[in-house]
Amino acid sequence: MSSSTRKNILRIRDAVKNFGGLVAVSKLSFDLAEHEVLGLIGPNGSGKTTMMNMISGVSKLSSGRIYLNGEDISGSSSHLIARKGVARTYQLVRMLPTLSVLENVAAGGAFGFSRRWGSDLEEYSRTLLKRVGLAEMENTAVDALTYIDQKRLELARALASDPKILLLDEWLAGLNLTELEIGISLIKELRKEGRTIIIVEHVMDAIRSLCDRCVVMNSGMKIAEGTPSEVLADAEVIRAYLGDSGA
Repeated sequence: MSSSTRKNILRIRDAVKNFGGLVAVSKLSFDLAEHEVLGLIGPNGSGKTTMMNMISGVSKLSSGRIYLNGEDISGSSSHLIARKGVARTYQLVRMLPTLSVLENVAAGGAFGFSRRWGSDLEEYSRTLLKRVGLAEMENTAVDALTYIDQKRLELARALASDPKILLLDEWLAGLNLTELEIGISLIKELRKEGRTIIIVEHVMDAIRSLCDRCVVMNSGMKIAEGTPSEVLADAEVIRAYLGDSGA
């Protein structure tokens, strides 16, 4: 099914975020269809993470609106947006350091969209740990995990609430080639499930293989929108990434 025939689950309308005199996001609008994988891409400092923060409620809009399934969530706090079905990972991995690996995953299931409790939550958390390759590490302290394993754990925790929308903010960043292949395979599995995902990513091979569509940002503004092949061939996008000499 093409994105044009799917129901729009998320609508961003004229989103603006100012930090003092700095405009981090400027009048940005786009839609996200149910079961779509959307790449939010652009050079460093273009406003991508700021936009993810506004969708997830970590940061408030200066102006504009965000609608989730038709409901205006623009002023909602992050924990309420999580309960409505938005889960995320962060550019810098965030762990709950006093909890075990299993307990970190369970926290996502207890406080997110599809909340579970007791033995049901514990079993579901174990299922997710097995899925991301951490089945043998459920009692491990999180500070003993490697970087890729911390990333896997954060993904499992985000999935624990069975979210309507999953936000992956540079989830593949910092991985070596072997780890990158593992990470892309995990996201491909989520895509096959029909998950609705927004990916902020600089790894273009991942964007090409994972995304149905891309929104390209530069200096806080949308400069292109379309399929990965369309936007990556766009002259303005090439200039944004490479400068005029690379266009």
